[in-house]
Amino acid sequence: MFSLLARAAIFSIIATMLALFMIVRLIPLAGGEVDFSAVPVKIFCPFVVIFAGSVYFLLQKRKLRQAISDLTFVHAQLAETHAELAAAYAQLAEKARHDEMTGLLNRETFFKAFGNTRRRSDTGALLIVDADNFKYINDTHGHQQGDVALLLIADAIRRSVRENDIVGRIGGEEFAAFLPGASVEDAMLVAERMRIAVEELRFHPGEGKYLPLSVSIGATRFRPNVALAEMMREADIRLYEAKRRGRNRVVFDIVREAA
Repeated sequence: MFSLLARAAIFSIIATMLALFMIVRLIPLAGGEVDFSAVPVKIFCPFVVIFAGSVYFLLQKRKLRQAISDLTFVHAQLAETHAELAAAYAQLAEKARHDEMTGLLNRETFFKAFGNTRRRSDTGALLIVDADNFKYINDTHGHQQGDVALLLIADAIRRSVRENDIVGRIGGEEFAAFLPGASVEDAMLVAERMRIAVEELRFHPGEGKYLPLSVSIGATRFRPNVALAEMMREADIRLYEAKRRGRNRVVFDIVREAA
C-alpha cells in the first residue's frame, strides 16, 4: 500500500508542477498577471484531486492485475481438470468396449469392429470358439474356479491370434475371432494354435487336482457378399460338428459359393 501511495504522490507532484509551469508561462503570454498569493491554492487543489485520482487509478489497476492473475490460475486449473476428465472419459470408453472379466472385446464391440474391418478386406475367416465341458467345471468346482478357467482360455486365445486379428467374448464361454485377409490355410494354423494352446494349459481347480481344458472351434471363410448372420450360422454349424466328433478339434469346411 505504501508503494502505491508513493507512486500516486509522485504522479501528483509531477502533474502539479506541470500545471504550475503552465500557469506561470501561459498567463503572461495572454497579457495577464500571475497572482502568486493564489499559487499555493492553485497548487494544492490540483495536487489533492490528482493524488486522489491517482490512488483510485492505481488501486483499480492492482485489482485488475489480481483479477487477471486469478483468471489465469482458474483457467490453468480448468485446463488441467478438462485434461483429467478427457483421460477419464477415454478410459471409461475403452473399458466399455471390453469384456470386464477377460479384457477381450465384448460382443457388441466385436461385431462393430468386424463390420468396420470387413469393408476393408475381401478375404478372411471367422472362428467361433467354445470351451468344452464348461458347465461341468462350474457345477463341480464352483463358478469362481470356472472364472479362473475362462481367464486361462481367453489368454490362450489372445496369444494365438495374429497382430491385426479381432477377438471378442460373445457369450458366457464362447469367443469369436475374425482373421482379416487370412487364407483357409492361415485360418487353420491360427485355429489349431488356439486349440493346442488351450490343451496345454495346466488348470488346478484345487486340492492338488489337475483338470484338462479344451475348446472346440467352428470356422467359416469370409465372403464380402455374405451377411454376418449367415457366416455366424455357418461357423456355429461347424462348432456343433466339432462337439459331435468328440470336442477339442477344429472343423473348417470350405463353403462353396454359387457360380
